[in-house]
Amino acid sequence: MKKIITMMAAMTIASGMTAQTHTFDVNTTKVGSPISKTMYGIFFEDINYAADGGLYAELVKNRSFEFPNHFTGWDISGKVTLKDDGPFNKNPHYVRLEPSGHRDKHTMIENHGFFGMGVKGGEEYRFSVWARVPDGGTAKLWVDLVDNATMSDDQKLGNAGVEVSGKEWKKYTAIIKPKSTFAKAHLRVWGDSKVTTDVEHVSLFPVNTYKGHENGMRKDLAESLEQLHPGVFRFPGGCIVEGTDLATRYQWKNSVGLVENRPLNENRWHYTFTHRYFPDYFQSYGLGFFEYFQLSEEIGAEPLPVVSVGLSCEFQNGSNRSDAHVPVDQLQPYIDDVLDLIEFANGDPAKNQWAKLRADMGHPAPFNLKYVGIGNEQWGAIYPENLKPFVEQVRQKYPNIKIVGTSGPDSEGKEFEYLWPEMRKIGADLVDEHYYRNEAWFLGTPDAKQRWGNCGANRYDSYKRGKGQPKVFAGEYACHGAGKKWNHFNAALMEAAFMTGLERNADIVEMATYAPLFAHVEGWQWRPDAIWYDNLRKFNSCAYYVQQLYSVNKGTNVLPLTMNGKPVAGNPDQDGLFASAVLDKNANEVIVKVINTSDKPQDVTLNLKGMKGSHEAQLITFHSDNLTAENTLDEPEKIVPKTSSLSVTAPSQNVIIPAHTFYIYKIKK
Repeated sequence: MKKIITMMAAMTIASGMTAQTHTFDVNTTKVGSPISKTMYGIFFEDINYAADGGLYAELVKNRSFEFPNHFTGWDISGKVTLKDDGPFNKNPHYVRLEPSGHRDKHTMIENHGFFGMGVKGGEEYRFSVWARVPDGGTAKLWVDLVDNATMSDDQKLGNAGVEVSGKEWKKYTAIIKPKSTFAKAHLRVWGDSKVTTDVEHVSLFPVNTYKGHENGMRKDLAESLEQLHPGVFRFPGGCIVEGTDLATRYQWKNSVGLVENRPLNENRWHYTFTHRYFPDYFQSYGLGFFEYFQLSEEIGAEPLPVVSVGLSCEFQNGSNRSDAHVPVDQLQPYIDDVLDLIEFANGDPAKNQWAKLRADMGHPAPFNLKYVGIGNEQWGAIYPENLKPFVEQVRQKYPNIKIVGTSGPDSEGKEFEYLWPEMRKIGADLVDEHYYRNEAWFLGTPDAKQRWGNCGANRYDSYKRGKGQPKVFAGEYACHGAGKKWNHFNAALMEAAFMTGLERNADIVEMATYAPLFAHVEGWQWRPDAIWYDNLRKFNSCAYYVQQLYSVNKGTNVLPLTMNGKPVAGNPDQDGLFASAVLDKNANEVIVKVINTSDKPQDVTLNLKGMKGSHEAQLITFHSDNLTAENTLDEPEKIVPKTSSLSVTAPSQNVIIPAHTFYIYKIKK
């Protein structure tokens, strides 16, 4: 319950517990740079079973039998044979279910799902299948959701029947309502005991998806995205855009159109980590570019698609392999993909085939695409050489589209220093920077080996400004705690401290996205991650809440906040304090963010220049006594922000910032 309390009663403690008073001068009348609506956003990469088995609500794995091992995810019994002349040319495989010839010998296929299928008792699930009776006539398919892992008198959780008729392929649907909740269900499809039946694209979705879309998103996970209030949504990933090789790069044109005819793609993460190995990790493309654009629109974020620049992953292939990269004089098909993508998103259906496809898929109006990323984490001279013709042709045809280039995989070093001037020269609108670093980097205190260059909340203070200078997109970043790459509170606190520098430098930083976004607790390969889940539950990590606190409290304009004339950015004389301030013109509020990263309380005076008298305010507190504590599936709200109401006296108000705490003051002007 929110309580009306005074500032002194809430936060003043014995002054002997702090070494000195820190005066934060906040000039509330000097309205600074506007803060971009895209400032804080989200980045989606299909790693950790983020798409199939995660956000994408399909429960059936290998639904079209297109995995290299065509029965991956399936058990079969009776007379089941694989065929390859099906109704969908990009997914030609299907199975034939023939009667066994014996009364008590059944023909059946059983799908395991992704680590099982999570189903909830009393809710509806839509089963669908393309089927035919090749010899004509009618056949009956029985469909069961089963619990075959526990000792039950009846394995069936719920079932339905499907009547199939005729030699032509048709889509059939049925609703199954399980009688109880189970996280590890399987789906069984029984063949007719007397008639041969062909089945293809066997699918099962919850009816209750996000916004009710049939080819939709898992509702609880999509709602977590919506509740972040993201300004930008970068998709479909980073390294998967490049692919291990050119053949396995993400090709957006394969991800649109009829979902049954979107071809399978190899996920470059399925064999990358031998310590967490998932050889059956592929992309169905069910979650494709239409769905990404639609989701962006529904959560209120600007879409930022990233496409191949004709270079496969340089980590795996190096920069000099001719078979791994496309020569500049052969790039036109890749450039056409970008131009066609812009038409798919923004074009007139009456004038362009890709715009017409968008309309045919259910969205006649444009998606109003404003940004496109070309390439991901590439480096060396090969990247700007390839990027240049993309920029020239996009500029010529779509001058209002902002182009995002990259500074490579590191936040400093030889390649980083080379690429930034190249991005200026080539005319990129934004430069995508990536940094997964430890606590010292995020605090701006390089380790003893001085491996890090420009780091911490001061990072962007010295970046070049002015006409012709690209803006910064902090496209992938996260604090990787030393010895414990997990979502513990301390790593999130370091990120909160660092983000004061993003906010203070909103004139040069246009967008920032934490990464990665999703992870299945049984299928993760990389951590930390923002949102974790199993087949039925999810929790938001501490890092998630830091991102949310910045996003919903970003304000409209930067306000100057200094201590002894310097930014409060963890400098040696600032006792582990970080701070930034913004004005929210719409809410008529001054918002001050203060992070105390030290192990003792800090005495702070808020000097609100330009304000007088008593003001209503809110205090948002994010704190944990245990720095290595984290939220879990069993304790999803163990560490969450808490809000209280208070009164602030301007211009000068003394407060105490507890150790290891993120405070946000929202003060009515």
